[in-house]
Amino acid sequence: MAGHSKWANIQHRKGRVDAARGKQWSKLSKAIIVAAKTGGGDPSANIRLRKAIDDAKAVSMPKDNIERAIKRGTGELGGDAVEEVLYEGYGPGGVAVMCSALTDNRNRTTPELRTLFGKHGGELGKTGCVSYLFERKGLFIFPSGTDEESVTEIALENGGEDVEADDDGQIQVTCPPDSYDALSDAFDAAELKADVNEITQIASTNVDLDSSVSGKVMSLLEALDDHDDIQNVSTNANFTESDE
Repeated sequence: MAGHSKWANIQHRKGRVDAARGKQWSKLSKAIIVAAKTGGGDPSANIRLRKAIDDAKAVSMPKDNIERAIKRGTGELGGDAVEEVLYEGYGPGGVAVMCSALTDNRNRTTPELRTLFGKHGGELGKTGCVSYLFERKGLFIFPSGTDEESVTEIALENGGEDVEADDDGQIQVTCPPDSYDALSDAFDAAELKADVNEITQIASTNVDLDSSVSGKVMSLLEALDDHDDIQNVSTNANFTESDE
């Protein structure tokens, strides 16, 4: 599978994605604010907002918190503006790393990420330094036991580009970003539940890691993922089963 999907699977199985409830709520509040700001406050007409709300409910985020975040996004409540920033850099062994952030203070977030990269043997780079190695795609990863034929049929009928099953039976589907909403709705209608469903950066080619650096790369990715402002981490590192 592609490098990012491998990392996404590792995150899911380890429960790495926002393990602390307070951190979950903080990240999801920002996701709701930006979704409402860019697509409006009606989740029935804004799939990005609907997903952020569903994610928030899944971790027991209070209804009042969700409603406040929506109102901040639509401008009904005040508060510091939250902006989307894409950070690029290198990890140990020269692997490419991209981080999608939502921040209300870029002057705070940027030096914090530069420090994290450096502490773990990497380097925060300039805009464009690794983005050419990635493509923005919709990504769905279904657990082992999911009906591959049904997934494939729905994907092909609703804008999916590629369907691939790994040796463990997990199924990855990718699609263009503008097909993500329709494909997500189609999977929901068929009651097919993905472990991972997001629009993200997927590496066009992957780098197999030497055993001497794989642990260092993993530590960097986990540290970045733990940062309050980071919503998503992508890499072209290809981890082996032993790395997981």
